[in-house]
Amino acid sequence: MQRGGRDSVDRGRPASHATKRGVAQRLPFVRPDIERLAAYVPGEQPRDGVYIKLNTNENPYPPSPVVLDAIRSHVGADLRLYPDPDANALRAKAATVYGFPAEAILAGNGSDDLLTIVMRACAGPGDKVAYPRPTYSLYETLVAIQGASPLEVPFPDDFGLPIDGLARQDAVVTLVCNPNAPSGTLAPIDAIEELARSVRGLLVVDEAYVDFASDSALPLAHRLPNVVVLRTFSKSFSLCGLRIGLAFGHPDVIRSLAKVKDSYNVNKLGLVAAEAALDDYAWMEANVARVRSTRESLMQGLHKLGFRVLPSEANFVLARSRGRDVRALKQKLKERRVLVRYFDTPELRDALRITVGTKDQIETLLSVLGELANERLW
Repeated sequence: MQRGGRDSVDRGRPASHATKRGVAQRLPFVRPDIERLAAYVPGEQPRDGVYIKLNTNENPYPPSPVVLDAIRSHVGADLRLYPDPDANALRAKAATVYGFPAEAILAGNGSDDLLTIVMRACAGPGDKVAYPRPTYSLYETLVAIQGASPLEVPFPDDFGLPIDGLARQDAVVTLVCNPNAPSGTLAPIDAIEELARSVRGLLVVDEAYVDFASDSALPLAHRLPNVVVLRTFSKSFSLCGLRIGLAFGHPDVIRSLAKVKDSYNVNKLGLVAAEAALDDYAWMEANVARVRSTRESLMQGLHKLGFRVLPSEANFVLARSRGRDVRALKQKLKERRVLVRYFDTPELRDALRITVGTKDQIETLLSVLGELANERLW
């Protein structure tokens, strides 16, 4: 997923290492496998506010006023000081809310940071890392950075968890996004447990969207020493911009993971915001209920327009138009100032991933889709 940023030519770099005639030159100080690496491409972030933005699974509702007040109260001279490197206050708060001992919790700069930490700690060159496909594409990038071997096990058409296929890979780490992105489907927790008991390595259950779902694997991290469950404050708590995540697992596993985290991996305001968010858990639950209700309206509306929509337990849905590449539809929506996500992969070219926005945003999306269908513009 594309990253914006600096020009490809650094003013201080010798000309022989610069880009010439648009062709990137070999950089002798960069690992060859990194030069070959296809970078993760995040969803488009427009610079203006004229779009209905349904492409990056952000919560359409604001964070709790308690969170905003806490952040404001901590904007001051203390920002010159480092944050708590161990996030002790947040871990203590999370221990109370989620019923885990603090030593079984690790804080990260979003769950992406925690995924990176897991890869650093567990996956070296040549080690096997398994996950179903299609899923969160950052997994593939993180495995490649470590020089490990990605083992991708295809999902069946209904996105049921391929337990046997994953277990046969003999991987040091098995990754399961649950609810899965981009399908939104939820694997039953008994299936997750069966997989955990079948793999020889660590099972990481990435629950970025679980607050929108009907069940969680968090109890498994209590009972099974090879299960780590990841959570984020980005989606349900509306804190994408502050990048906070939590990992839950056996204390021995958490201690090992903590050895490879960046020293101050969570910023001071992020820690404050996450603690306050847990203090006002009811605010999050109320927003989640609104998203769930609108999700049902979105799914029904897409069905009426002829899309096949998998049952979603996330804050997005996957809408498929079988046998058709929907890239042009995605572009037509953008021209009408509506952003959705299109994946240029063989498995997903017939699909759009659509974030559940506000009721008004979803009504506009469905109206535009109906107009485009009536005008035969895709």
